[in-house]
Amino acid sequence: MKANIKLISEKTGFSPATVSNALNHKKGVNKDTADKILEAARELGYFRESGISKIKFVMYRRNGQILDDTPFFSLIIDGFQRACSENGYEMVMVNLDRFGESYEEDVRELLNDVSSAVVLLGTELTEEDDKIFRDAKCPFLMLDYITADMRFNGVAINNVDSARLATRYLIDMGHEKIGYLSGRFRIRAFRLRGQGFRHELQKNGLKYEEKYRVTLATTMDGAYADMKEYLALKPELPTAFFADNDIIALGAMRAMKEAGVKIPDEVSIVGFDDLPYCEICSPRLTSLRVPKQEMGMIAVKRIIEMMRDKADVKLKIEVGTDFINRDSVKRLK
Repeated sequence: MKANIKLISEKTGFSPATVSNALNHKKGVNKDTADKILEAARELGYFRESGISKIKFVMYRRNGQILDDTPFFSLIIDGFQRACSENGYEMVMVNLDRFGESYEEDVRELLNDVSSAVVLLGTELTEEDDKIFRDAKCPFLMLDYITADMRFNGVAINNVDSARLATRYLIDMGHEKIGYLSGRFRIRAFRLRGQGFRHELQKNGLKYEEKYRVTLATTMDGAYADMKEYLALKPELPTAFFADNDIIALGAMRAMKEAGVKIPDEVSIVGFDDLPYCEICSPRLTSLRVPKQEMGMIAVKRIIEMMRDKADVKLKIEVGTDFINRDSVKRLK
């Protein structure tokens, strides 16, 4: 028998009106009742048969220090929107503020809305904050965030191997004193990139030097100001830096150029993301190209598979990067 409101009503003992209100997430249904109805709907296959036509793209902000100063995410959204349109789904943009007054209520409404699927951009998400998303009643996927376990379906960048690739390139170019331009807001992606960086140094018999780690703000102006302050101390500089992302690298490059540090003659730099800025800055920034639009499209493809697939199998999809060699790295030997 096809799952419908009448069948859910018979299974749960609640009236069809109450079932309808719960499924459409209308106010007036208490949480326990709504949870029982939604669980019954899932068991009966209602979600798959109800014909979900909307996919919500949720911009999760913890502080905006990563999301608000880069075109990276607009390109992901572009690919996401295109894939939704090509597959006959309506894309709905949702902003979620971690410290908003109605945050927990907003999350509950989002996760209990079985009329839509949800893809949450988790770039600024922390392990502490992801707990609230574990019991989603709707199809739910994390984008740009993958946990160490299998709680969520996810699509993210292969951060560790990408950072290793960049570090190995600097080593192959003859650099032995390699520093790390580290984002102050330690999102999961940055921590993974730091792990890859340190692992590749160790693998090649090089020591990770804390004195060559420079912690910078994650906005371009902030990274510039922090690097300017750091250089005023006249520190010993390495011959090369790996940066957590292009925004940090570009801010640091501006400060170094103002301080008379020649790039790449004195210090080489590799960024991460390959933003459009990399082609127009001077020198042009060597970086790791993330397939940004493709990431958005892959997320849509996966959430559609989840809606159609009866098996509750969690998948982690890691997207590889391409190394883009430009002018910001000098060969030493």
